[in-house]
Amino acid sequence: MNRKRLGDLLVESGIITDEQLHKALQEQKISKQKLGDVLLQQGYISENQLIEVLEFQLGIPHVSLFKFKFDQSLTTIITESMAKRYQVIPLKKDGNKLMVAMADPLDYFAIDDLRMSTGFQIEQAIAARDEIQRAIIRYYSLQESVDELMEDLPDDQATIETQLADKDSPIVRLVNQLILQAVQTRASDIHFDPQADSLRVRFRVDGILRTERMLPKHMINIVTARLKIMANLNIAERRIPQDGRFKLELNLKEIDIRLATLPTLYGEKVVMRILDLSTVIHEIDRIGFNKRNLPLFRKMLENPTGLVIITGPTGSGKSSTLYAGLNHLNSEDVNIITVEDPVEYQLDGINQVQVNPAAGLTFATGLRSILRQDPNIVMVGEIRDTETAEIAVRASLTGHLVLSTLHTNDSVSTITRLVDMGIHPFLIASSITGVVSQRLVRRVCTDCKREVEPTEHERSLLDRRGLKWSKLYKGSGCGSCNMTGYRGRLAIHEVLLVDDGLRRMILENRPTKEYRLHAVKNGMILLIDDGLLKVLQGQTTIDEVLRVAVND
Repeated sequence: MNRKRLGDLLVESGIITDEQLHKALQEQKISKQKLGDVLLQQGYISENQLIEVLEFQLGIPHVSLFKFKFDQSLTTIITESMAKRYQVIPLKKDGNKLMVAMADPLDYFAIDDLRMSTGFQIEQAIAARDEIQRAIIRYYSLQESVDELMEDLPDDQATIETQLADKDSPIVRLVNQLILQAVQTRASDIHFDPQADSLRVRFRVDGILRTERMLPKHMINIVTARLKIMANLNIAERRIPQDGRFKLELNLKEIDIRLATLPTLYGEKVVMRILDLSTVIHEIDRIGFNKRNLPLFRKMLENPTGLVIITGPTGSGKSSTLYAGLNHLNSEDVNIITVEDPVEYQLDGINQVQVNPAAGLTFATGLRSILRQDPNIVMVGEIRDTETAEIAVRASLTGHLVLSTLHTNDSVSTITRLVDMGIHPFLIASSITGVVSQRLVRRVCTDCKREVEPTEHERSLLDRRGLKWSKLYKGSGCGSCNMTGYRGRLAIHEVLLVDDGLRRMILENRPTKEYRLHAVKNGMILLIDDGLLKVLQGQTTIDEVLRVAVND
């Protein structure tokens, strides 16, 4: 076998320099990691570049496990422990040859060990590391737990309760593996949907739901019971919705999960929100504000008093923006208090209050109490009713900076919404500093990003908005993005800074259309235009922008 070294191949291909290779080799000596992993961490190469070099230079085929039809009988040839140790997955058998997908097809020690332990000649294929990890969970760990549970599904209550409490039982392992799989695929939510003939498990990744697994119908109750136990809920109560929260340690990483149940026709639907503190953006420079909007947002936050509102639908990243704003303002010489429902992330140095309507602690009562705690900055999770809106407005007029969220379609509609809630225009004009309208769009996958020719409709849209275009980009679909062409999300914004002219218009209670015309005339970038500017930068696509923003 002609055993070439990865570093030499990458230098020969012109992807890295000799100097970069030398630095990576020095780092490898310290960290004891594989060279490919060091190069990826240092940002010298992308996983896609690594795959391309191995495919073209060595003739090692590249497989997309997302589309591959697996022969599950092969999992008996390579054990789960070996698959995890070497990051491999068996693909197909042909005579005495066994093709395996490998994250590192130049790991000759792994190839030799696989050959000796299986008795087959090993043929390498290359696949993305994330894909291999997901395949191992799905075809080894997860399938083993499902099979065990199917073989020995308990039918008496005592055995069920014993299994639910035993951390090594198939049901406990199954639920933990599903959560681990969701975390590895960067899912924000897991949905357990009872159907007439099955239990559908769906993950929400980058804002889009997709079915991950179908479990047999008779597993609905035992899976739901296990989830309720984890969240310390009443497993006997199936008639009313319940909410809970719990922490779970997976792969030495603590995951915070919020869980909600809802009785449906075929059983209880359970939705789990995965809260990963490491993914929260704590700096306003990293939220995605463009060069014009970032100074405007900073200016709003640096006002000692006033009302700053973030708007957008559920799941548009409003909370992350609020937390980033609070983090920017957080210092030992200010008293910051929040009232939230629920408290999603705990922030050091900030006093956070959890709403509890059952005990009489609502946004309005919490906000009243907060104002007696000598705060400088107040954050109200959401303005839901007139009472909360009135207290927030009056707090901003009595020397406090108030941050909150509201559900409106764009920034200028916020003013009309507050008027509709019964707030007098003169109070709105005096209190409101600015409004940020926000949406999340999927980011083009960097591993399969390619230049594309815009369609006639796309050209027309860009021309109509007065934007000069030269190149557009889309993702062709690869293992890193599950063949979607997108990986991760970014925010698009519409930032309205309230000036004296707009205050006069609010006092006169003018129509929303006039507010918008005034704001645009004074340089406000509309939501759709901020999205299209990010399209021209190659960060997202026109389809994504039009999915969340109105083309007026």
